[in-house]
Amino acid sequence: MTWRAPEIDRQNEPYVGDERTLLEGWLDYHRQTLLLKCAGLTAEQLRTPSVEPSGLTLLGLVRHMADVERWWFRIRAAGEDITGLFDDDEDPDADLNAVAGADAEAAFATFAAEVEAARKAAAGLPLDRTFVRPRRDGTSDELNVRWVYLHMIEEYARHNGHADLIRERIDGVTGD
Repeated sequence: MTWRAPEIDRQNEPYVGDERTLLEGWLDYHRQTLLLKCAGLTAEQLRTPSVEPSGLTLLGLVRHMADVERWWFRIRAAGEDITGLFDDDEDPDADLNAVAGADAEAAFATFAAEVEAARKAAAGLPLDRTFVRPRRDGTSDELNVRWVYLHMIEEYARHNGHADLIRERIDGVTGD
């Protein structure tokens, strides 16, 4: 039997709540939207690139967002001493690029595990908790957990737009 990306029952974002409830709710909505864009597709379809010259794929986006979840919530905000999922000195975008031989089912399991680990890592962190983000150019920024939530919502929203176009190219399915 051919593996297909699981169907998803996306929950609406919250309309009322405190700040953390709204941030977590909107982030979950966007997490689920990415999965919704992939639902029902085969591994091969998930590896289908958008349009040349771009090689962007739905599978690459799932892998990328799993890595981004780990990077921002676990490594940066919570300070866990772990590495990124797809660290590659020769290709810093290996999460997005190295999908030809990637196992789609394993990538979806990794995504689910990283989302759950990110939730756990963030659960006990005050939104005002700060940390330092070193940059490649040797400078650094002081950020807080609130910024991470907002950045992740923005990151998903941007990539969900990409996912919508890729999905439409694959089988004509559109929607929010």
